[in-house]
Amino acid sequence: MTNYQLDDIDRKILSFLVKDARMAYLEIARECGISGAAIHQRVQKLEKNGVIAGSRLLVKPSALGLNICAFVNISISEANKYLEVTENLKKIPEVVECHFVTGATSLLVKLYCFNNEHLMSVLLNTIQNIPYVQSTDTRISLDEAFERQVWVKDFKTTSFRESEGKAPVKGSRSAAKSSRK
Repeated sequence: MTNYQLDDIDRKILSFLVKDARMAYLEIARECGISGAAIHQRVQKLEKNGVIAGSRLLVKPSALGLNICAFVNISISEANKYLEVTENLKKIPEVVECHFVTGATSLLVKLYCFNNEHLMSVLLNTIQNIPYVQSTDTRISLDEAFERQVWVKDFKTTSFRESEGKAPVKGSRSAAKSSRK
């Protein structure tokens, strides 16, 4: 990716698309005060420069019967085998995220299973059988409080001003000014 500098209009476009990737360019154009063609060109430029990595359809796991969401910390016996372990984890359809992390363990994975028995089978018969996996430590999510895309400055609801680098105090003149932007 080149060193692409986002301007205020790019950020505004991104804030709309993060909330609703299907939002019509003409609707975004009206909100930004520029033409639909300009929005189209800017989105293409954002894609070309690697700012927008794509869009996708999201399916609720519970709609498919995947009622267990778990996070598994994985310790590997040899740090230089990280890529080999992650390649094996990619082959497990239940694993939806994998992160190389700092701390006592090497990897953090997120997975979805139908029930506790399914989770136990994935852990014992699949993940723990991957070469160089030393141990696992599993946490089951009881509820997902929220999920969101990466935060893009929303000009209507943001509570801070970039020029000050800190949040304005509620009730202050700067807070009132920033909330009007």
